[in-house]
Amino acid sequence: MATIDADAHVVESEHTWDYMDPADRKYRPVLVTPNGTHEERPVRSILDTGSARSYWLIDGKIRGLARTVLTARQWQELAEASGRAMEVTPASQSLENVEVRVHHMDQLGIDVQVVYPTIFIEQVTDKPEIEVALCKSYNRWMADIWQQGRDRVRWMCVLPLLSMQDALDMLPWCKEHGAVGVFMRPIEGEHLLHDPYFDRLYDAVSRLNLCLGVHVANANPRERDLLGQRVAWGGGFWPFLTPVVGACHATITSGLMQRHPGLRIGFIEASGSWLPWVINDIRRRAEGRKLPEHFLEEFRIFVTCYTSDDIGYITQQAGAGVLMIGTDYGHQDMSVELDALRTLGARGDLDPVVAQKILDENPRALYGL
Repeated sequence: MATIDADAHVVESEHTWDYMDPADRKYRPVLVTPNGTHEERPVRSILDTGSARSYWLIDGKIRGLARTVLTARQWQELAEASGRAMEVTPASQSLENVEVRVHHMDQLGIDVQVVYPTIFIEQVTDKPEIEVALCKSYNRWMADIWQQGRDRVRWMCVLPLLSMQDALDMLPWCKEHGAVGVFMRPIEGEHLLHDPYFDRLYDAVSRLNLCLGVHVANANPRERDLLGQRVAWGGGFWPFLTPVVGACHATITSGLMQRHPGLRIGFIEASGSWLPWVINDIRRRAEGRKLPEHFLEEFRIFVTCYTSDDIGYITQQAGAGVLMIGTDYGHQDMSVELDALRTLGARGDLDPVVAQKILDENPRALYGL
């Protein structure tokens, strides 16, 4: 049995943008480190570490956290506060040294990591030409990393969804260079995932045997600011986590998966504890009563869980072919659990068949590995 980390990350560096075409270099993101707070983005942390935080400046606007530099003591404090192992070296976090990353994977008992971006968790620009340039550079950078990682580091491509034709043109190249799927946010600007705007994309994804990875994120700045900036603690719950739940519900009730019978979708980093709630709500609706017993499996829907979830109950409700697990490798938040795969594999209360599905078979099916 292999162990597949269904949700790992890379923290982008200045090297990420070295792959831009010469004509696009005027759009290159710039690292900035505000003092205290920025007028658009308060700097908050679960710990008062005094760490140095850097942000990306794109087209004159702050567009997301680039990295937080922590001392060894601050890493220890963060791990103690969370109760989980979290420390990752900067070279591994940014994949500046792929060998270091792979070596750490070996230490953690991970055979393959599927890597998601960091900067794109929020909208990076509202201008299609800038989004095309950024996506192109990011994808070229990750393709280079994939080659260095010898298939141990697989990746989710980012597409310029503000320009659908450019997105469709970019997709085959990403597939040829190691991408296993398309990273998407549950809210893409003014579009929800079941919007017919994405139908051509979903057809292309299915045809290329790729998947969608709907990650905790939000690409609608107005909603993100309304739901996130006014909450002192747990500010990411409303703007980032709850849209994943709504997107999964709408994916099922909208008939999206029936319209695209070859499509596979993963809902990533929001835990799995909400699945019974969604399943029960859909069952109470008239259209839900016509669905098969384990309709998530039928619809090729996968969800990452935490080791703290009641996995036995969720599997009973959703079916054994749904759950996966990820480490959130490279981030510094409540989702990170570097030992997640090893911890789940060693659990004596979990059916070995279910454990094998979560660690290997289900992520292998979603990502087409």
